[in-house]
Amino acid sequence: MAHALEIAQLGAPVIRKEAVKVTDIQNPELQAFIDDLLVTVADEGGMGIAAPQVSVSKRIIILSPKPNTRYPYAPLMEPTIMINPELTWASTEKEKDWEGCLTVPGIRGLVSRHQTIRIRYQDRNGLLLETEYHGFLARVFQHEVDHLDGLVFLDRAESTKDLVTEKEWKRIMASHNQA
Repeated sequence: MAHALEIAQLGAPVIRKEAVKVTDIQNPELQAFIDDLLVTVADEGGMGIAAPQVSVSKRIIILSPKPNTRYPYAPLMEPTIMINPELTWASTEKEKDWEGCLTVPGIRGLVSRHQTIRIRYQDRNGLLLETEYHGFLARVFQHEVDHLDGLVFLDRAESTKDLVTEKEWKRIMASHNQA
């Protein structure tokens, strides 16, 4: 029976470590871990999650965007499991937008990301897939893959002046929505 896992917080060594490539996709323990990761991202209401965020240093992410109070503009997408994900191409056009993270609660930051990307990954059956993402999905993918490389969104902020508390971010978003 799948269950939610504890989110590792910034400062935990696994968060700053490069994750290991997965070679045993059909391993029953790995498949059970993927089920736990799916439960965890759903329970936490995350747009995505990476294995290092639950203290497992493996190259696995899940994209799971859906509109919620923090991201009302997020697209609705079935949770997508990506094993050994790779960025194969990125547009030169970038966009700066707000990001938050389950591993860095209470902080938001403006982060510049590639607007359009092409990616390659394996699904939970080991099938190699390629696709292209634009906008929000491209942002979520890049954010989650950063976790596999020992990075958090704070590392991508151009300035500490681009970082705010969650409470201040909510105030900023409310004033934008009224404008």
